[in-house]
Amino acid sequence: QVQLVESGGGLVQAGGSLRLSCANSGSIFSINLLGWYRQAPGKQRELVAAIISGGQTNYADSVRGRFTISRDNTKNTIALQMNSLKPEDTAIYYCRIGVRWGQGTQVTVSS
Repeated sequence: QVQLVESGGGLVQAGGSLRLSCANSGSIFSINLLGWYRQAPGKQRELVAAIISGGQTNYADSVRGRFTISRDNTKNTIALQMNSLKPEDTAIYYCRIGVRWGQGTQVTVSS
Protein backbone atom coordinates (compact mmCIF):
# COMPACT_ATOMS: atom_id res chain seq x y z
CA GLN A 1 0.00 0.00 0.00
CA VAL A 2 1.38 3.36 -1.02
CA GLN A 3 1.92 5.61 1.95
CA LEU A 4 3.03 9.18 2.42
CA VAL A 5 5.23 10.14 5.36
CA GLU A 6 5.73 13.78 6.25
CA SER A 7 8.51 15.28 8.33
CA GLY A 8 10.06 18.61 9.17
CA GLY A 9 7.41 20.51 11.07
CA GLY A 10 8.09 22.26 14.35
CA LEU A 11 8.25 25.52 16.25
CA VAL A 12 10.15 28.47 14.85
CA GLN A 13 10.34 32.18 15.52
CA ALA A 14 8.97 34.68 13.05
CA GLY A 15 11.48 35.27 10.27
CA GLY A 16 12.86 31.78 10.55
CA SER A 17 12.82 28.87 8.13
CA LEU A 18 11.58 25.29 8.01
CA ARG A 19 11.75 22.60 5.39
CA LEU A 20 8.96 20.06 5.09
CA SER A 21 9.45 16.76 3.33
CA CYS A 22 7.00 14.16 2.10
CA ALA A 23 8.19 10.69 1.17
CA ASN A 24 6.15 8.44 -1.06
CA SER A 25 6.57 4.68 -0.83
CA GLY A 26 6.00 4.43 -4.56
CA SER A 27 7.28 6.27 -7.59
CA ILE A 28 6.18 9.87 -8.15
CA PHE A 29 7.69 10.06 -11.62
CA SER A 30 4.41 9.94 -13.53
CA ILE A 31 2.29 11.87 -11.04
CA ASN A 32 1.34 15.33 -12.25
CA LEU A 33 -0.26 16.76 -9.14
CA LEU A 34 2.01 17.28 -6.18
CA GLY A 35 1.15 19.77 -3.53
CA TRP A 36 1.23 21.17 -0.04
CA TYR A 37 -1.88 22.35 1.77
CA ARG A 38 -2.44 23.76 5.21
CA GLN A 39 -5.25 24.08 7.68
CA ALA A 40 -5.25 26.57 10.52
CA PRO A 41 -7.60 26.22 13.50
CA GLY A 42 -11.13 27.19 12.56
CA LYS A 43 -10.26 27.58 8.90
CA GLN A 44 -10.67 25.49 5.78
CA ARG A 45 -7.79 23.60 4.24
CA GLU A 46 -6.10 25.73 1.61
CA LEU A 47 -3.59 25.17 -1.14
CA VAL A 48 -0.13 26.50 -0.33
CA ALA A 49 1.91 25.34 -3.31
CA ALA A 50 1.64 22.81 -6.09
CA ILE A 51 3.56 21.32 -8.99
CA ILE A 52 1.25 20.44 -11.85
CA SER A 53 1.53 19.02 -15.34
CA GLY A 54 4.59 20.24 -17.21
CA GLY A 55 6.37 21.18 -14.03
CA GLN A 56 4.51 24.43 -13.55
CA THR A 57 4.39 25.64 -9.97
CA ASN A 58 1.54 27.52 -8.33
CA TYR A 59 1.65 29.36 -5.04
CA ALA A 60 -0.88 30.99 -2.78
CA ASP A 61 -0.49 34.75 -2.85
CA SER A 62 0.28 34.74 0.86
CA VAL A 63 3.40 32.60 0.44
CA ARG A 64 4.68 33.52 -3.01
CA GLY A 65 8.29 34.62 -2.80
CA ARG A 66 8.79 32.99 0.61
CA PHE A 67 7.98 29.32 -0.02
CA THR A 68 9.39 26.98 -2.64
CA ILE A 69 8.00 23.60 -3.62
CA SER A 70 10.22 20.99 -5.20
CA ARG A 71 10.19 17.34 -6.23
CA ASP A 72 12.88 14.69 -6.33
CA ASN A 73 11.88 11.83 -8.59
CA THR A 74 14.94 9.78 -7.62
CA LYS A 75 13.97 9.80 -3.95
CA ASN A 76 10.18 9.89 -4.52
CA THR A 77 9.85 12.94 -2.32
CA ILE A 78 8.44 16.42 -2.45
CA ALA A 79 9.57 19.26 -0.24
CA LEU A 80 8.42 22.69 0.85
CA GLN A 81 11.10 25.19 1.80
CA MET A 82 9.55 27.90 3.94
CA ASN A 83 11.49 31.10 4.57
CA SER A 84 10.61 34.36 6.30
CA LEU A 85 7.91 32.59 8.27
CA LYS A 86 5.12 34.60 9.83
CA PRO A 87 2.79 33.79 12.73
CA GLU A 88 -0.06 33.54 10.23
CA ASP A 89 1.73 30.59 8.62
CA THR A 90 0.92 28.54 11.73
CA ALA A 91 -1.12 25.52 10.65
CA ILE A 92 -1.06 21.80 10.06
CA TYR A 93 0.60 21.20 6.71
CA TYR A 94 -0.44 18.28 4.51
CA CYS A 95 1.30 16.94 1.45
CA ARG A 96 -0.61 15.55 -1.47
CA ILE A 97 0.75 13.24 -4.15
CA GLY A 98 -1.91 12.42 -6.71
CA VAL A 99 -5.00 11.42 -4.73
CA ARG A 100 -3.12 10.50 -1.57
CA TRP A 101 -2.56 12.69 1.46
CA GLY A 102 0.05 12.76 4.17
CA GLN A 103 -0.84 12.60 7.84
CA GLY A 104 -0.07 16.26 8.45
CA THR A 105 2.71 18.00 10.33
CA GLN A 106 2.34 20.94 12.69
CA VAL A 107 4.10 24.20 11.92
CA THR A 108 4.00 26.85 14.63
CA VAL A 109 5.50 30.29 14.14
CA SER A 110 5.90 32.42 17.25
CA SER A 111 5.94 36.20 17.15
